[in-house]
Amino acid sequence: MTVSTRNKAAPSRTPAARSTYRHGDLHRALLDAGIELARQGGPDAVVLREATRRAGVAPNAAYRHFANRDDLLGAVRAAAVAAAARSMEAELALVPTTGTPAERAHAKVRAVGAGYLRFAHAETGLFRTAFGGRFTVQQTPDPAMGGATGLNPFQHLSAALDDLVTAGALPSARRPGAEYLAWSTVHGMALLAIDGPLRGTPQPMLDLLGQRLLDMVERGL
Repeated sequence: MTVSTRNKAAPSRTPAARSTYRHGDLHRALLDAGIELARQGGPDAVVLREATRRAGVAPNAAYRHFANRDDLLGAVRAAAVAAAARSMEAELALVPTTGTPAERAHAKVRAVGAGYLRFAHAETGLFRTAFGGRFTVQQTPDPAMGGATGLNPFQHLSAALDDLVTAGALPSARRPGAEYLAWSTVHGMALLAIDGPLRGTPQPMLDLLGQRLLDMVERGL
């Protein structure tokens, strides 16, 4: 006897797992998408419509979290600056606790510079997003731009230079504005390596040039 299957229930299908964001986490999903866009292509690649596509939602859904593209870019930039601060903190964690106060202070200055250069080489897209375009040193730093310690890159550099003064390794009369001189020197090397004539130079050579540059900065201070 043939059994009819007309009324047999179709086998249920398990809904496909959402691979983008969990309910209530769209803001984080959009920010993560923006960070990845910046990582791949710098600040110009951060486009709100593309971020929503990657998050798997309609473009209009983004406006409940970011007013426009500049709003998203600002949040991505804050995340990129914080990532640079964490790169510096990783180098600072390697500074020996032994030695004279002056030796430790000099090591901190070098660590801050080395972390900046390392970030430029390893995360070029985020580096351009953090320190390119309309980047300014805010009088009241955005807490979102700090690393694990809560300090942003400029504050890490300032603290290292203050330690030099405290240790007697930098005359207090030469301290004002020293962070801008040190920063411009290291930033210039970073740009030469990622966009200038040093582009494509093997990393070991860049590391060696970076160490010689930091030697020069120390002597110049």
